Amino acid sequence: MADRTVSTVDPDARHIHKNRTRHSEGCKGHTFFEPEIGLFTAVALTSGYGAESHEATVALDLLGGEQGELTVLGDSAYGTGDLRMRLEADGHTLVIKPPPLRQAVPGGFTIDDFQIDRAAGTATCPAGHAGNLGQVKADGARTAQFKRGCTDCLLRDRCTSSKTGRTLNVHPQHELLTAVRAQAATGPVWQDEYRRWRPTVERAIAWLVAKDNCWVAHRGVIANTIWLHYRSAALNLRRLINLGLTRTRDTWRLSAALA
Repeated sequence: MADRTVSTVDPDARHIHKNRTRHSEGCKGHTFFEPEIGLFTAVALTSGYGAESHEATVALDLLGGEQGELTVLGDSAYGTGDLRMRLEADGHTLVIKPPPLRQAVPGGFTIDDFQIDRAAGTATCPAGHAGNLGQVKADGARTAQFKRGCTDCLLRDRCTSSKTGRTLNVHPQHELLTAVRAQAATGPVWQDEYRRWRPTVERAIAWLVAKDNCWVAHRGVIANTIWLHYRSAALNLRRLINLGLTRTRDTWRLSAALA
């Protein structure tokens, strides 16, 4: 089973799948970072497996106490349709990288090359063949199977390697994710914002895991959660001191420009 215990030393450790090729065991660390000044605003540590440990799920908890409208940046792990809908409903501006498209054939067509018509209940492939969208599944997704349309199709080699033809899985927030992918690919404002702040955030992660701190210091989620909070707080203090934080007797002072 995917959720089985993987360590006799730490029973809270679980499998972690960053993507199809990057696997590890242990816990997941989650961080929220304010890139303009350079401070960690929230951190969390969870087990490595399960819906409650997914980045998008934890993000909702970490952003729950924020006031006002924010510009939320994130990598593709936070690019789920559900999280986008929740954050947009709260009035936040999203600069979150969309999940990468999967290709059934390397270099071949993706779902963005198909025309999806939910009202008509059809999906049309790049060659013009139409397939019916199946019934809505429990998670809201629908599936179209082309089968006969693929038999003598001249574009088959660019579409599928399956003997039974192409099967297309349509995400419940397909239209939303398609629009986001288009914005990320062609929107200069989105690209400028993402490129501007990504190096700062990557540097913060490098601070956090420096000197072998990518390995947790204790056993169990609870103890390591406390450790992660202490480490991020220490990094914040170091950053504030570098920005001019000083102590006079029992009072800490920050320069007026940053306070």
